[in-house]
Amino acid sequence: MLGIEIDSIQIEKLFRFENAWSNLPFILEGVPLTLLVAVIGMVIGLVLGFFLALARGSDRILLRWPARLYISFMRGTPILVYLFVLYFGLPVVGIEFPATVAAIIGFGTNSAAYIAEINRASLNSVSYGQWESARALGFTYWQTIRRIIMPQATRIAIPPLGNVFLDLLKATSLAAMISVPEILNKAQIAAGRTVDSMTMYITAALIYWPLTMVFSALQDYLEKRYNKYL
Repeated sequence: MLGIEIDSIQIEKLFRFENAWSNLPFILEGVPLTLLVAVIGMVIGLVLGFFLALARGSDRILLRWPARLYISFMRGTPILVYLFVLYFGLPVVGIEFPATVAAIIGFGTNSAAYIAEINRASLNSVSYGQWESARALGFTYWQTIRRIIMPQATRIAIPPLGNVFLDLLKATSLAAMISVPEILNKAQIAAGRTVDSMTMYITAALIYWPLTMVFSALQDYLEKRYNKYL
C-alpha cells in the first residue's frame, strides 16, 4: 500500500564503517561550534529568562504583559523560522549578523521564553512565608531574591533547565540551515562528497548522543548536590 519494496532494501549500505571512520575527524570539527552555540545560547536564555520570569509575575501591567507577549510569541513560533528571520530577513532592513551570531541570538532569546516559565514556576513554589519573613527582617526585594528565594528555587529548577539545555544542544543542528559549520553541517558536506548520506547522518547522530550523555550526567550531579541537604 505504501509502495515499499522490502526485497530492494540494501542493508549493507545502511552504515559503512570505513566511510564513517575516514570522515569522523571532519565531522568532529563541528563539535566546538555546536557547544559554543548551545552554551552561550543557554547563558543568554538563563539571564533573560530570569528577568522575564520576574516581569511575568510582576503586579505592574507594563512589565507583565510585554513579558507574556514575548513568551507567547517565542513558544508559539518555530525556531527555524525565527533563525531565518534573523539571518535572511533582517539584512533586508540593513541589519546583518554572521551565521554563528544569528544562531546564538536565536537560540538564546528563544530558550529564554521556556526558561522564564520554568523560573516562574520555581519561584512561585517557594512559600510566600519566606517573603514575609525576609521583609520582617528588613531585607530588600533583591536581597530576598538573591539570598532566600533563589537558592530554594534553583533546586527545583535544575531538572527542567537541564532538559531545556539538552533540547537546545540537539536543536543546534537547525543552525546548519543558515550555514553554521556545526556537526550536522559538516555531516551534510561529508554526505555530498562521499554520496553516502545515510552513513554520515548516522555518524552525526552518534556524536550528538555522547554529548547529551555527558550533560545528563552533569545534571544528575547538580541534582544530587542540591538535594543532599533535604
